[in-house]
Amino acid sequence: MSIIKEKDLTKLYYSIGEVASFFDVNASLIRFWEKEFTSIKPKKNKKGNRLFTPKDVITIDRIYHLVKLEGYTLDGAKKAMRSKKSSDNPVAASGINNENLEVINRLESLKSRLLTLKS
Repeated sequence: MSIIKEKDLTKLYYSIGEVASFFDVNASLIRFWEKEFTSIKPKKNKKGNRLFTPKDVITIDRIYHLVKLEGYTLDGAKKAMRSKKSSDNPVAASGINNENLEVINRLESLKSRLLTLKS
């Protein structure tokens, strides 16, 4: 799902060019998203260059996924970002609780047994 894996982010800071190349977008889009989404807060050095932390890159990855891959509008992506704070846990983010997960697992098991009987 995600383009960037958190374990692959080994540096403390990434330049805007590096971040843009991760997602194959222009740096101007990253700057625009920075203005639109308050959760992106890069540090700036004395020259004014943006320095993105791995947390910022993960946030940009989530925004990229919502806007570019799932087709959300910017307002829709903002709402999704607010409502899915637990995006690290896809089960919690999708609204599936433990009881529902157990039912889903049993149904998948039953489905596989039925498919075996069918063939």
